[in-house]
Amino acid sequence: MVLKRVVVTGLGALTPIGNNIQEYWNGLVNGISGAATITHYDASKHKTQFACEVKNFTVEDFIDRKEARKMDRYAQYAIVTAEEAVNDAAFNLDKLDKDRVGVIWGSGIGGLETFQNEVLEYSKGDGTPKFNPFFIPKMIADIAGGHISIKYGFRGPNFTTVSACASSTNAIIDAFNYIRLGHADVIVTGGSEAAVTIAGMGGFNAMHALSTRNDDPKTASRPMDADRDGFVLGEGAGALILEEYEHAVARGAKIYCEIGGGGMSADAHHITAPHPEGFGAKNVMLNCLRDAGLNPTDVDGVNMHGTSTPLGDIAESKAILHVFGEHAYTMNLNSTKSMTGHLLGAAGAIETISSILSIKHGIVPPTINHFTDDESIDNKLNFTFNVAQKRDVKVLMSNTFGFGGHNACVLVKKLDI
Repeated sequence: MVLKRVVVTGLGALTPIGNNIQEYWNGLVNGISGAATITHYDASKHKTQFACEVKNFTVEDFIDRKEARKMDRYAQYAIVTAEEAVNDAAFNLDKLDKDRVGVIWGSGIGGLETFQNEVLEYSKGDGTPKFNPFFIPKMIADIAGGHISIKYGFRGPNFTTVSACASSTNAIIDAFNYIRLGHADVIVTGGSEAAVTIAGMGGFNAMHALSTRNDDPKTASRPMDADRDGFVLGEGAGALILEEYEHAVARGAKIYCEIGGGGMSADAHHITAPHPEGFGAKNVMLNCLRDAGLNPTDVDGVNMHGTSTPLGDIAESKAILHVFGEHAYTMNLNSTKSMTGHLLGAAGAIETISSILSIKHGIVPPTINHFTDDESIDNKLNFTFNVAQKRDVKVLMSNTFGFGGHNACVLVKKLDI
């Protein structure tokens, strides 16, 4: 069977450093931190009182007020970014075969705020069950993809991937595979998350996963820095239009890049900690290269998972050296989480978009907030610290690793590479 080629023809983003693709890219290349004191609720009693929230966003600017009330924020974010991506792809929706258009979305948690608020409200009563009729359809992790398909009438494959922080990368890989196997012509893919909530922040604090640098939030996410003390929680969404190459060419579509391959693996080690030698991370990158039919020396850089946790950054750096050897020292490595925070299930989507825009613009965004080298990390590697770097980028990889040991990696490349 001859596999079909898959390209990217549309993008959408709603992030802590920009509410559309252009704003997001400007934030990335200028090294803007999205971290600030939490505004969604009173966090004064929390160990961590800051996060990377979406800013200056009014949902009624995009979605009818009545309809928006039926959606958790994570689904609202999904609808907004999907609309930007669909518009960017410039489809003639009346001529599109909607039976051949799918939606494969990713979310690690789904409607956490809805679940939290409903249970808190119930606890105030006398024990009589009184729940909002939209409680379940607002909460479930698959509903964002359902809303997107309903909005546009897309009747192709429709489901949601859940693999913690690897969720939207898994969604992109699934969309890629469905198209190259001939099951769809177009798939809206990506991911969304809205876990900056009392329960989300409290839960991650209880695990000692979050930075507690309350006196200086903007420098709290500092991947590969010796003084990193945990990740900064982020929220938002990213959407990509994946399209079969011939289908895109036939309609004269703008093509950003080609999806070259995808890799998956498991750490099989611990529910939250990575394998200290990065075995799962090593395997996922090797699997991705194998799927793409490329050699390590073909890769110009890696958008690292790079969460700013003490163990994770070390393990991933070791894995990169294992996979790329001496070539690793010629690559640009970066962690855009230093700016956006960690969007959990949406991280893979916005980080893949960053890689795609690097190919388009010839710029690798920085890893900001680097102050002190960590002796446990090989600092001869180019982590693109603090300032964006110009580079003719042809092939990039994006890593995402999730609690439970789930690893996913996607490779994007210039057309005809």
